[in-house]
Amino acid sequence: MTGPLDRISVVEFASIGPGPFAAMMLADMGARVVRIERPDACGGPAPRDPLLRGRSASIGLDLKHPDAVEVALRLVERSDLLVEGLRPGVMERLGLGPDACLGRNPRLVYGRMTGWGQDGPRSGEAGHDIGYAALGGALGTIGPADRPPPPPLNLVADFGGGAMMLVSGLLAALVSRGSSGKGGVVDAAMVEGAALLTAMIHGMRAEGLWSDERDDNLLDGGAPFYRCYATADGRHVAVGALEPQFYRALLVGLGLPEEDLPDQYDRSGWSVLRERFEAAFSTRSRDEWTAVFAGTDACVVPVLALGEVATDPHLAARGTFVDLDGTVQPGPAPRFGGSVPTTPAPGRPPGADGVVVLADLGYSEDDAAHLRSVGAVA
Repeated sequence: MTGPLDRISVVEFASIGPGPFAAMMLADMGARVVRIERPDACGGPAPRDPLLRGRSASIGLDLKHPDAVEVALRLVERSDLLVEGLRPGVMERLGLGPDACLGRNPRLVYGRMTGWGQDGPRSGEAGHDIGYAALGGALGTIGPADRPPPPPLNLVADFGGGAMMLVSGLLAALVSRGSSGKGGVVDAAMVEGAALLTAMIHGMRAEGLWSDERDDNLLDGGAPFYRCYATADGRHVAVGALEPQFYRALLVGLGLPEEDLPDQYDRSGWSVLRERFEAAFSTRSRDEWTAVFAGTDACVVPVLALGEVATDPHLAARGTFVDLDGTVQPGPAPRFGGSVPTTPAPGRPPGADGVVVLADLGYSEDDAAHLRSVGAVA
C-alpha cells in the first residue's frame, strides 16, 4: 500500500470491532501495521474479514509470558502508533501500558479504544454499540415513535464514534509530535464518540427545532420530505428533499401540483404530505422511480441491499467497492488528491509472520527457536 502514512509504523494488539477497523483505516492510508494475535487464534487460514486487510505482518504472542512482552516492547520501540482495544487495566497488568511503552519509545502515540473510557463508574463494565449509543443519546433519536429504537447496526458507536474518533486522535497526535517531538496517549471512548455525533441535534434542540419525541423531527423521519417510502415492488426509496428547490423537484417527479398540497414546512400538514407521497410512490417500482429522478436534484435514491451496491452505476464508476479473494467490500476512503486508492492486500493468516517479524527485530534463529519452544511466540 502507498498513501500519506507510508512512513508510519503501527503495532496493533488484536481486539474486535473498532480496534481492527481503526488499524484497517491506517493500513488503507499506507501505514505499515504489524498485528499481534493471541496464540489460540493462530494457525488458521487468511481471514476474509475486511477489517483485517492490509496488515504488513501478523505474529502470535502469549503476552502472559515475559519473553513475549519483550518482543512486543521491541515492536513498540520502532513504531509510531499503537492501537489496543482491551478493557481498562489489562495492558498495564501485561506490562504494556502507556508508562511502559512510552518509557521505551517517548515518541510513541498510544491509542486506547474502550466502550466507557479508562475511568468512571462504568469503565470496568462490558458493553456493545447499542449500549454506548443509548447512553450517549444517539439511539433515543432513531426509529418510529410507536416502536422501540432499532439498533443502528454497530455503526454509531463502534465505528463512527469509536474507530473514526480514535483515528482522528491518532493523526492529531502525530501532527503534535511533529512539533513537540513527544508522543502521548489517545483515549477514545465509544460512548463519548457516539455522544459527539449528536452535536448538531443538541444545537437544534437548544434552538427549539428538535423535540425529544422520535419520528417527529426534521431528520428522524418525521418530515415527509426526509424519510423512506415503499414502492410498488416492496422495495424502498430514500427521500432527502430538504431545501425548497429540491422539494419542488420532488413534487415534479411525483406529478403532484404544489398548489394542491400543504406548505412544505407547515407541520400541521405533514400527515397529509406523507399520505400523498406514500400513495404516489406505491404506484411504481423502486427502479422505475430511480429512473424518474435520475439526473434531477430531487434527492431521491434507491435503498440498495448490500448485494446490490457494487453494481450501482455511480459506485462502480468510482470504484467504491473492491473484490479481495472473493469478498466484495468497501475500498479505502477518503481519497487523496483525487487519486484512485490502491487496492488493499487481503488479511494475513493469523501469526503467519512470526519468523519474519522476529528477524526484523534482530532476534537470531536460535533466539526465535527458543521463543517458540517456551510458548512465547506461536
